[in-house]
Amino acid sequence: MVGLNVLGLSFSNYTLKYVDASFYQIARGLVLPFTVLISTYSSSLSLSSHPSPRPSLPILLACTLVTLGFFTGVLLDGTALSLVGISFGVASSLITATHSVVIKQSLGVVGGSALALSWYTNALSAVVLAPLLVLAGEGGGVVRLLFGEPERVTADRLSPLATFLWGSAITGVLGFMMSIASLLSIKVTSPITHMVSSAVRGVAASLLGVWLFHDIITTGRASSIAIILLGSIFYTWVKHQESQAASNGNSSKPSTTSRRGSREYERLKMDDVEAGIREKEKQ
Repeated sequence: MVGLNVLGLSFSNYTLKYVDASFYQIARGLVLPFTVLISTYSSSLSLSSHPSPRPSLPILLACTLVTLGFFTGVLLDGTALSLVGISFGVASSLITATHSVVIKQSLGVVGGSALALSWYTNALSAVVLAPLLVLAGEGGGVVRLLFGEPERVTADRLSPLATFLWGSAITGVLGFMMSIASLLSIKVTSPITHMVSSAVRGVAASLLGVWLFHDIITTGRASSIAIILLGSIFYTWVKHQESQAASNGNSSKPSTTSRRGSREYERLKMDDVEAGIREKEKQ
């Protein structure tokens, strides 16, 4: 799980390196179809006596919509795109989907605590990333950034070290708050509300890319984002309806209390019946 987290983080960073911030959501738009595919495949390999059911037709329709949105952004964007960045985005989507499936199996190790699992995963990932920086040839750059001679900058610019420290602090705090907010959103509200908030967050990220980095949102890119969000929201609504139907089906099962005519009787254990007979015989 730590390895998947490190790979997913690395591929996500490389995706942002080669594509615009406004295109990032499109490049990683195949997370939902990959998640459904891997969940179904892992369930078919499971030895459990109650495997997960196969995805329904509405679920497949939602995945088709998301996939259509991805190819709409890639093929109809109208600007020069990096195939390397798109490839990193697809790989990042696949790893993220696999990671989400592995999380379900790893929760039992930490007693079902999502916060503890997130803490251990991020702490171990930081330890694993340290030697990877050296292997990737970035160790020298880190040393120069931290201990090298500071660059001369103008009054209206920050030094590279200050930019790195401020960027790390802001992204670290916001990332932690987003993680907590996602957990509380799922716990306090419904999955549909959480999906709508995630959709708004994706749109906000694209708008921030336009404002801060002067990215371009073409008609094809805007259409792609809209289709991906529509498919994701439809998927969450379908899953919510299916879970509600399953819970209602379980609650409608006959209980141990039976009805005969207008009178009710409760089924008793055989040991209790025999104990009552012995009490009667003693009397």
